[in-house]
Amino acid sequence: MNDYFLQLLFNLPLDDSFTYLPPLDEAQEEPPSLEAFAARWRGRRVIAPFGRRSVTGFVVDVSDHPPKGDFTIRRVTRCIDDEPLFGDQELELASWMASMYLASTGEALAAMLPGGRRESSVPSFSVEEEIAAIKPHSLSSQQSSALEAILGNDQRAKYLYGVTGSGKTEVFLRAAEATIAAGKGVIYLVPEISLTHQLVDAIRGRFTDQVALLHSALTPSQRLAEWKKLRGGQALLAVGARSAVFAPIKKLGMIIIDEEHEASYKSGTSPRYHARQVAMRRAALSGARLVMGSATPSVEAYAFMEEGSIQRLSLTERIAGGVLPSVEVVDMRGKNGTLSDELIARMRSAKEAGRQSILFLNRRGFSYFFHCRSCGYQMTCKRCSVALTFHKSSGRMVCHYCGWSRPPLEVCPECGSLDVGYSGFGTEKIEEDVRNHFPDFRLERADTDAVKKKGSLKRILDHFKKGQTDVLLGTQMVAKGLNFPGVSLVGIVQADSSLHLPDFRSRERTFALITQVAGRAGRYDSDGRVVIQTFTPEDPAIALASEGRVEEFYRQELESRRALGFPPASRLLRLVFRSRDAKEAEAACERAASFLRSQLPRGSEILGPAECPIAIIAKNYRFQLILRARKLSMLLPAVTGYRRQKRGKGLYVEYDVDPVSLL
Repeated sequence: MNDYFLQLLFNLPLDDSFTYLPPLDEAQEEPPSLEAFAARWRGRRVIAPFGRRSVTGFVVDVSDHPPKGDFTIRRVTRCIDDEPLFGDQELELASWMASMYLASTGEALAAMLPGGRRESSVPSFSVEEEIAAIKPHSLSSQQSSALEAILGNDQRAKYLYGVTGSGKTEVFLRAAEATIAAGKGVIYLVPEISLTHQLVDAIRGRFTDQVALLHSALTPSQRLAEWKKLRGGQALLAVGARSAVFAPIKKLGMIIIDEEHEASYKSGTSPRYHARQVAMRRAALSGARLVMGSATPSVEAYAFMEEGSIQRLSLTERIAGGVLPSVEVVDMRGKNGTLSDELIARMRSAKEAGRQSILFLNRRGFSYFFHCRSCGYQMTCKRCSVALTFHKSSGRMVCHYCGWSRPPLEVCPECGSLDVGYSGFGTEKIEEDVRNHFPDFRLERADTDAVKKKGSLKRILDHFKKGQTDVLLGTQMVAKGLNFPGVSLVGIVQADSSLHLPDFRSRERTFALITQVAGRAGRYDSDGRVVIQTFTPEDPAIALASEGRVEEFYRQELESRRALGFPPASRLLRLVFRSRDAKEAEAACERAASFLRSQLPRGSEILGPAECPIAIIAKNYRFQLILRARKLSMLLPAVTGYRRQKRGKGLYVEYDVDPVSLL
């Protein structure tokens, strides 16, 4: 089989393809035609020797002539797939991602494809008999109008912008049904599928065996099985988190992005793509409809709606008969304890009325700040420049960035003082305080620490839905996608927890979180109440969210972003330089700044070099440059040129186009 050669790409930051011979066991007496050989091999994954190791490669092309040069062409060890996993469309999308997100095409293909070496059976998912929140029902006039617009001929992207509980999910499902009935496929994206049990059950109940689930609870081999169901046409609806945007549906008719504002749609590893941008590209390539939705759109999406490039479809009424809850803001300045008198009284009233409460705090652990009152010493992670969090249940101080832990201190290591203590609080501390105030309440905690065991989150939520729990306490896990008829009270324990981070999106995130969490209350009745505890009640993000003045918040935020030159008034491109050697990271950042200043066009600017707000993570020192311009096309050529330069060993550069966080 020496007549034909395979062109391989690898999941490495290398832009070139590499030439290999097919594996020995593929030798045949009569080699097929080049066309037949290409059809068989292009799009498959193989194991190939690369340097001193064996790695997975992607066959992107074949040829009948060897490359020029005096070198030995090595042979592929074996083939992983029985049939191609990707075709021309996937390769075109990977190539676009590589240029857009400053990565290699091999890295883009690796992000798109499932990782399994062989198929394995997918576990069955229970479908609840009654899904009160999202059972099919007759649509309201607003829902009908929205559905009609989505299925109309206007090819603009649509945005279902509605208050929490306004029935966005039902409109999405009807649109998906109509698309599938027309013989086309649908991709339905959710922020985190592990947090959307009710939605998944509703979809499985309505679409049965037409659904393929792509999520983190599946092994890579199980994901591969679901992937092949979609590629083969046995399933027409792909449901999953960020990476489901790559689902291999041949006749793609619609992409739905639920809770579009969520930061989890942005990848944290190369290529650092945003599922919304990839969805827009896929919709354009395939002629599919794109539908997004949220009660709190990202500021970028809101700006697109204002300028008309995305069509806004409004839902202003709660369909289950509930009304928006009454909101009470409690100023915690000068108060002691984690729970205010007002919140304690409301929790007691809810229990007496036979109703349930949700408490939200976006910080896990018992306390997050250890300090010496004598000399001011603060305990931070030995590998990261962040404070350690005390976890009382395990009796350890833990870093939430790298996982390093150590026993708590009783004596200051700097001055020997015994006057040491903890400040701040997390969900463990709130749990202890609730149990002290209400020993007769049935309480469950839902955070990363409490739901490590498989199935535990679903068990906690099932108990709450059945009324077996009085108070559900948690982090982001209780903030979205949950519909419980028994909930009359939501308490936001500390609304400021993300407000003062050094990031231009911190106000937007705080506003969205308060609005989303508050939306869990009173979805079916008129007795919903929200208590917001805060040390900064006058901040616009908190004041406007508590008063339901959504449009005013977006107007103010857009004005602020335009005045400061931040997105959507500009495009950003962030470069993070990290190394175990602080001087090397800083010097590399300065060299890059010097190069880019000579290459960037007028109208663009460089912010930095500067230390990242979190300067050290896992013993890596971090420095950053932030490039800013009106259009991304003003930045990409210069950074592409810099990316092709050689760098020293031990230095890593992260390229983040349109970053969602600057920490």
